[in-house]
Amino acid sequence: MPTIPATPSETGPEPLDRPGPAASPPAVGSTSAGEIALPDAQPAAADLARAAATAAGNLIAPPAPVRLGDVVPAPERVTPDAAADFTLTGDEAIRVSPAGRAVAEQLAALLRPATGHPLPVTETAAPGPAGALTLTVSDAARPLDTGAATDGTDLGDEGYRLDVTTDGVRITAATPAGLFYGVQTLRQLLPAAVEHRTPVTERWTLPGGSIVDRPRYPYRGAMLDVARHFFAVPDVLRVIDHLARYKLNHLHLHLTDDQGWRIAVPGWPRLATLGGAGEVGGGPGGHYTTDDYRRIVRYAADRHVTVVPEIDLPGHTNAALVAYPELAPDRVAPPPYTGTEVGFSYVDPASERTYDFVADVLAELAALTPGPWLHIGGDEAFKVKGAAYTGFVERVQAIVAATGKTVVGWHQIAPAAHTDGRVLQWWGTGGDDPATAEAVRRGARLVLSPGNHAYLDMKYAPDTPIGHDWAGLIDVRRAYDWDPATHVTDVPPEAVLGVEAPLWTESVTSLPEIEFMLFPRLPAVAELGWSPRSTHDWSGFRERLAGHGPRWAAAGITFHRAPEVPWPAEPDTPHLTTPTIPTQPGPDTAAQPA
Repeated sequence: MPTIPATPSETGPEPLDRPGPAASPPAVGSTSAGEIALPDAQPAAADLARAAATAAGNLIAPPAPVRLGDVVPAPERVTPDAAADFTLTGDEAIRVSPAGRAVAEQLAALLRPATGHPLPVTETAAPGPAGALTLTVSDAARPLDTGAATDGTDLGDEGYRLDVTTDGVRITAATPAGLFYGVQTLRQLLPAAVEHRTPVTERWTLPGGSIVDRPRYPYRGAMLDVARHFFAVPDVLRVIDHLARYKLNHLHLHLTDDQGWRIAVPGWPRLATLGGAGEVGGGPGGHYTTDDYRRIVRYAADRHVTVVPEIDLPGHTNAALVAYPELAPDRVAPPPYTGTEVGFSYVDPASERTYDFVADVLAELAALTPGPWLHIGGDEAFKVKGAAYTGFVERVQAIVAATGKTVVGWHQIAPAAHTDGRVLQWWGTGGDDPATAEAVRRGARLVLSPGNHAYLDMKYAPDTPIGHDWAGLIDVRRAYDWDPATHVTDVPPEAVLGVEAPLWTESVTSLPEIEFMLFPRLPAVAELGWSPRSTHDWSGFRERLAGHGPRWAAAGITFHRAPEVPWPAEPDTPHLTTPTIPTQPGPDTAAQPA
């Protein structure tokens, strides 16, 4: 399976999309490229994978050159110029203003392996000469009245302008984040073979013209549940790369649940050593040390991804009670839990020891996490009701505020009193939610994760070999065809902070299975978060998305060949100018989200 070396770079940002063994199939079992098969315990999975690939093959189209508009998420404005294509020859340098040096190094790291070009990086404030790739960070790209984007567009904190001419390529942004997103677009405009990790014989041509682009929402994210099944640091880093590729800027880590506690907390050592020793199905579990977590946060920050840590309270706490029974209402340690039911566990909301525990845990996470958010869960606390529940949430919200962070919680916390900046993560399956609408009237903002559109643990189809169906089946079109601005009744568009695609892992046990559930639906949610509503078009999206199949295959990413997407015919293996050398690896429940 794809892996990531365990040793981080100590001299600068780590390369993006660090590959796994290129000579090995990116899945468990043997199927067509990019498709997944489950282990021998479920022999029908291989047949399913072949059937899915066959169905997709009936819709294939011949590969075509990349066009300027073939970008996911769709850019705000695209102006092609067929006479302005630019071809990399190997003589180019990357010229960058000082603030963008890290992004320029990442661009070079993306392009060098497949192209074989040296692409030296030069720091300069001067315009690049003919043939250069020029990256410019400039405050002049921000204000409307400067015309720095040449059309008066305010690029904001994450926008960029990309210009391809016969003389070279220029990306302009007001911040390194905007520059980084421009690099992700440039990456998609090159042939799919650029995703290979060894030199490939290819004509490296970029289509001419200009793109002016900026996000619709400031919060664009995905969630990885590491509590139901534990995933080691390299797997999490790989997921961060997937988010960055599609301009998602938040990784929500569901760190605690009944089955496992995954983060070490000084002063409460048994949370990790006892609470972390298990997972669904009885596996060994695991946890992140402080250094592990710092590495995840640092790697994400290098890719302009903010980590949002979640400690789920007051329910979903069986693992914590195993470690510290004084937190339980009866002060008795429950047995470890490896099943998938929800709603049975809770910390004692009437005990001051509980709030000491919460304060210590959240203070530690706040100190380790540079981002503004702390997620306190709050869902499915079925045995803590009424005033006991709202009182608990209000005290925990105050504890979060005391750390200097902003509280996020699942939308069940809506009845609690409002605190400044409070964010509710809405995971409902119907848009009529008066309690959430009332919380918004009191000042809350929403991150939308509708269970029947954005939950990536839902099956694609009835015969998908892993996943759930309690919220319905979610094919690619269903993941794409909804509007965050109008989805929840009586919530105004300006109250929507953004979108997030959660992946719960009761049935997901490995990195290939994570990727299978993410792709191709993650780019659909990413487009909802980034692209203007005016660009929303299923027919156009499925055509653009289809071109990413060869990119994922080249990058060793496992994906589902969804039959509603017209995937290109799989080309012959590109000629490799050097041998491929593997890189060494360093519940079914009717009501959740957690």
